[in-house]
Amino acid sequence: MSVGDMLAATVPMARTLNLQFLETTPERAVVALPDQGDYHNHVGGPHAGAMFTLGESASGAIVLAAFGDQLSRAVPLAVRAEIAYKKLAMGPVTATATLGRPAAEVVAELDAGRRPEFPVSIAIRREDGAVTGEMTVVWTLRPGG
Repeated sequence: MSVGDMLAATVPMARTLNLQFLETTPERAVVALPDQGDYHNHVGGPHAGAMFTLGESASGAIVLAAFGDQLSRAVPLAVRAEIAYKKLAMGPVTATATLGRPAAEVVAELDAGRRPEFPVSIAIRREDGAVTGEMTVVWTLRPGG
């Protein structure tokens, strides 16, 4: 089962929004939110909450892709998140997530008995490529599996 399939199967909100997991690797995750009237805001674009969920889901996808081999000893958890809405988003939008620290560095902290924290940066774009939002989600790997 792919990371995207696993998230869609285990995270009801991802299914509710019909998120499409286009790419999920340890280096990058790309998730799309189709244009859906039920999730529009007052100006006809995707609702801020839907875009937040899109970005958070992209961050979760890269975390699972990068640290899936650690799940027997640690649980990934979002610690905090921040989002900035830069431009009006209309139509479908795509979130691209990247790790803010090398995965090996995070695993080394876990190996040393610490609870590592690491940022994931997300850019949310319209179809024309314009960045409509920027988001950071700080994750941790809580030891204990």
